[in-house]
Amino acid sequence: MRVAMVVGRSTGGIGLHVVDLTARLRELGDDVVVVTDDLTADRFALDDARRWWPARGNGVRGIVADLRRMHALARGSDVVHAHGHQAGLFAVLAGLGTGTPVVVSQHNAVPGGAGPRAALSRIVQSVVARRAALVTGASSDLVDVARHHGATDARLAPVPSPRVPALLGTRPVAVAERRTRAATLLEAAGLPASGALVLTISRIAPQKSLDVLVEAAAQVDEPVQWVVVGDGDERLLTDLRERARHLAAPAHFVGAVSDPTAWLEAAEVFVLPSRWEARALVVQEAMAAGLPVVASDTGGLHDLVEGAGLLVDVGDTPGFAGAVDQVLADPELRGRLSQQGRDRAASWDDGLATARRWREWYSALPGMT
Repeated sequence: MRVAMVVGRSTGGIGLHVVDLTARLRELGDDVVVVTDDLTADRFALDDARRWWPARGNGVRGIVADLRRMHALARGSDVVHAHGHQAGLFAVLAGLGTGTPVVVSQHNAVPGGAGPRAALSRIVQSVVARRAALVTGASSDLVDVARHHGATDARLAPVPSPRVPALLGTRPVAVAERRTRAATLLEAAGLPASGALVLTISRIAPQKSLDVLVEAAAQVDEPVQWVVVGDGDERLLTDLRERARHLAAPAHFVGAVSDPTAWLEAAEVFVLPSRWEARALVVQEAMAAGLPVVASDTGGLHDLVEGAGLLVDVGDTPGFAGAVDQVLADPELRGRLSQQGRDRAASWDDGLATARRWREWYSALPGMT
């Protein structure tokens, strides 16, 4: 089967998922061609990717040329699989007249609102939903949105983290050993090595509500060092660091790492205070590492964490601070959440099972034989 895999600009989970799915499909014998932009291709070492992304900077001629190239690729493919809203629009437009089924996987919610831009966004979502042969959502609320916009076939498609199997394959690290490892990491980063390590892995972006994190860090009663691993919006990062200094909050931003395993195996609590998430890969990884999770009760995080972690209302700063204190002060709760998280992670499909499911779905699309 020849699959055209389309993904726009990504620096995090979507790109990681596309890389893993592409590799797994190739293992199963499929011919997969990835189409993306320069940043994503470089970030994820997609050396054989077609860099045909219709960015504004390309001008009208460049965008038309990218659409024509994508159209030709779609015509010669068995299926086009696009990831994200922009990639979905690119794929359905390029696929017009080819007869090739287009699948669109939605990984993020589109902000609502009023005005011309919001109205245009709703039109685009409807065009993509109605033109695609199949629309999938990484969380159930995204599936509902696709159906609302007219998708004739909308399904839940959980996205697995490729790091989970390796994390499950190692024994969870005991609390005393975590303290030792945390001290080593904190000292290497030039940070105080006292207290429990609270970990957040996140892009620096407004959606992630890291301002709530900084204020929660200032309100935690237990002695902690709260580390945020990730990069992104530099202006926002400057504001967050200034806010942490003003509040004397033990919140530290250490930048991105290629593999967060060392941090996951040194922390004692993982926190994600986002306004919205689908099936956050970092939460999956924290649970697989036996790390108690505190997360916003929003989007796909509810189904992912409920019964195996603590959920807090979006934006509830005292709630996040209190949940962190609760976990750190109660060894029995910490141990129970650690085991429940690992048990749940062990029940999820891995990357190979996910690729097999996708092959079944591709084969059953209209026009496939």
